[in-house]
Amino acid sequence: MTEDLDTAGQRLRWARQKAGYKSGEEAAAALGFKPVTYRTYENETSGFSRHASKFGKAFGVPVSWLLEGGPLPSQADDGAGEGVIAPLNSDIEYVKLFDISYAMGDGSLIEGSPEVSLLPFSLDFLRRYARGSTDMLFLAKGHGDSMEPTLRREDLLMIDTSQVTVTMQDEIWALTYAGAGMVKRLRRLPDDMVRILSDNTTVPDYDVDAAEVHIVGKVVWVARGL
Repeated sequence: MTEDLDTAGQRLRWARQKAGYKSGEEAAAALGFKPVTYRTYENETSGFSRHASKFGKAFGVPVSWLLEGGPLPSQADDGAGEGVIAPLNSDIEYVKLFDISYAMGDGSLIEGSPEVSLLPFSLDFLRRYARGSTDMLFLAKGHGDSMEPTLRREDLLMIDTSQVTVTMQDEIWALTYAGAGMVKRLRRLPDDMVRILSDNTTVPDYDVDAAEVHIVGKVVWVARGL
């Protein structure tokens, strides 16, 4: 019998059945979920990346396979995930990495649905930066030099989409303006205007109508290679 395991929900159902749970309700009760909530994970009406480590351990499959697929895991596999090192007594959560680059310059067009991959983080680490649910975080790359020296070209940015209101001046945000995506500082001005600022002193700032700026989220963490 050929297994149809193209989606995360199908792989979750397969892993649950192989682990000996005859129904989603049975698995939900054992793992502390409401049956209706667990059902949404197998039916793919909700994502379960923040619970993937728990499911992997309970069902005896690698987290990376559960979320991304690949060859069927063997019975020797466990739920720790391949290449993932977790601190003791800490859960792992996967954060979406979108295949887009927010310009730290004049702006980059964001078109279509970007491809997504997943990167593992300690849940305790993510909670330091997330204002709301850690599901609201995503990763994207910066591009350009207008935010030098604070941010550099190809930096990996973590963006919290639960934060979309400018409550403090001059913080760094991912935003779109005039159809272009960018990372800039924002300063609220009188008369419903906002100033878009760059850290690079050679790049001019400009004032725009606040209604024309769509805030994607606040930049809360950055990583860069050497």
